[in-house]
Amino acid sequence: MNRPIIFALPGSEALLQALCTALDAEPGALEHRQFPDGETYLRIESDVADRHVVLLSSLDRPDAKLLPLLFAADTLRELGALKLGLVAPYLAYMRQDVRFHPGEAVTSRTFAALLSRHLDWMVTVDPHLHRYHALAEIYRIPTQVVHAAPLLAAWIKRNVARPLIIGPDMESEQWVAQVAADADAPFLVCEKVRSGDREVTISIPNASAFLDRQAVLVDDIASSGRTLAVAARQLASMGFAPPDCVVVHPLFAGDAAQVLGGYVGRIVSTNTIVHTSNDIDMMPVIAEAVRNAP
Repeated sequence: MNRPIIFALPGSEALLQALCTALDAEPGALEHRQFPDGETYLRIESDVADRHVVLLSSLDRPDAKLLPLLFAADTLRELGALKLGLVAPYLAYMRQDVRFHPGEAVTSRTFAALLSRHLDWMVTVDPHLHRYHALAEIYRIPTQVVHAAPLLAAWIKRNVARPLIIGPDMESEQWVAQVAADADAPFLVCEKVRSGDREVTISIPNASAFLDRQAVLVDDIASSGRTLAVAARQLASMGFAPPDCVVVHPLFAGDAAQVLGGYVGRIVSTNTIVHTSNDIDMMPVIAEAVRNAP
């Protein structure tokens, strides 16, 4: 890859300099604003002819971000970009991976088709793969997945004495086991029963055997934060000190961070989504994946 030029799309501007530094890349300039009627104005201000171009857009709150991304991609092609890739530290629309009820849109497939049509490759961090085994099942372009678990484990090892790693549900067990192994710590997994979008009950089997340790809740995505808050309350009722909470993707919809903050000691996240809790930098490992892009 020649020296790339990177354009940060709305919402990801704070990540641009770190990624440019990690890649020895040139920051691209673009103008983006809304017309009074809500339509998007977008202008590429840098020369991209015969350049490798990277679009940087973390796709939380994706409905507002998708059209500027597609407009930028098509414009960059028209202006002569040689290759066009997307760094999406958080990749949206992975939740609906099957038609649960008749007539539902399988939005993960539609979203993947749209991005695949406009880009040459994509790099993302820990997408929420549930029924899909790999992004290649729905994306028609080369994709690379960067894993945050080693960085979470390194943060825990540096900052938490005698940690006990706790995963939010049984689906997280394999991932939590890796974090725990890298952090040289034991782990437990919550048993969760969800009765609605915001209603969960949780038990943490065998936790009482580890009361002398500092509990660390780890999760890949924190959206409503209610599951983590319920787990933190459960730990408190068992006699644990307020747990730390370490997450990969800090979505924190609405007042989620404030609610969760009332039950935990620290909230720490990676910078896949810009948030005040960011303390784990993913840009160096993302840059390594970009260097290996086709």
